[in-house]
Amino acid sequence: MEKKLKFFFDKEGDVLDIAIGKPKKAISKEIGNDVVVRIDPKTKEIVGFTILNFEKRFEHKDKSETLPITAVFEEAGDYAEAEG
Repeated sequence: MEKKLKFFFDKEGDVLDIAIGKPKKAISKEIGNDVVVRIDPKTKEIVGFTILNFEKRFEHKDKSETLPITAVFEEAGDYAEAEG
C-alpha cells in the first residue's frame, strides 16, 4: 500500500515530525540520537518518526547527519508520469 510522507516542523520546539501516511495515534520509542519512532499499537507498523533538536544538528554548514533509520523508497506514480 502506497503511503505519502508528511513533514511537520515546530521551529520553536526544534522538532521535525515525519508521518507515514495519515497521522494517527501511536506509541513512541526512542531509538537513539534524539530520534523517536512512532508505532501503531494495534498493527505494530511504523507510522512515523520524530527528530528532536533538528535545526541544532545543522548549525554548521559543513556538518552532515546520519540517523538510526533505514528505509526503502520508490518514486511515486503520479510524479513519475508527470516527469515522463
